Amino acid sequence: MRVAVLDIGSNSTRLLIGDVRPETGEVEVLLRRSEVTRLGDGVDAGGSLSEEAIGRVFRTLAHYRAAIDKHDCEANLAVLTSAVRDAANGESFARRVREEFGLDARILSGEEEAGLTFLGAMSGRPESSEPTVVIDIGGGSTEFIIGRGRTAGFHVSLPAGVVRMSERHIHSDPPTPEELQNLAADVRSIFLDGLPQQERAAVEHGIAVAGTATSAAAMDQELDPYDPERVHGYRLQLGTVEMLLARLAEMTEAERREVVGLHPDRAPTIVAGMILLSEAMLAFELEEIEVSEHDILYGGALRLAGLG
Repeated sequence: MRVAVLDIGSNSTRLLIGDVRPETGEVEVLLRRSEVTRLGDGVDAGGSLSEEAIGRVFRTLAHYRAAIDKHDCEANLAVLTSAVRDAANGESFARRVREEFGLDARILSGEEEAGLTFLGAMSGRPESSEPTVVIDIGGGSTEFIIGRGRTAGFHVSLPAGVVRMSERHIHSDPPTPEELQNLAADVRSIFLDGLPQQERAAVEHGIAVAGTATSAAAMDQELDPYDPERVHGYRLQLGTVEMLLARLAEMTEAERREVVGLHPDRAPTIVAGMILLSEAMLAFELEEIEVSEHDILYGGALRLAGLG
């Protein structure tokens, strides 16, 4: 079954077109695209999606719609997450996506987002009873899903993402030590308040999905161009994440745009992303984390094929 899944997030708008094999649950990727559109700009402070941000997303969706038509997809799903969930004009935005682009646009609850993310992250993996946390750092929120095998258990969506935290704390270029400390303290408080100690203590393995984690893996390997096969399954050490954070935090945004392995459009928010990733690992006492290319897009593809 050929499907198209779009993730219209707070920081990026992404597309996956693939063939799902129902008998095996495998997703053969035919096309994968990602554009940093920063839909969540200003939502934390102003409460609404801006027309400028909406325009960036719609220009990207026009290109994605053409690709979907070219590939003769049988079904599509557009998932709208934290920024749209939190915005006063989120429902009207979703309606415009449905009407103007012919996409099955759905505003996901935090629970639904967590379920699709876990489904995607665990796809293609051998069955295991090892308690695993899947960490999805987004633009407006971070999702934590703890489960065993294919079954998700505890899950929570916490209001700390790369766009939200950057807007809240980083006002200098490069950021000052005080800004970095305040951002880390804010993230730590949000994570520890929202993640019960008994749930954290049970976890033995971690998987990180989405742009912050994949960027960290690409930077650590100095990938140019980006190679998803070398990113998927890559193991990041906590010390490596902390080293990348220290290095990036000393740079101006213009200098970060030149870092090998980092997409230039992620330069404004990658420092906050590294803090979020390191604090997530510290919360679960993980010395290393596995990076996965299988995320909510894969989960959405499997759901469209009736496999989740």
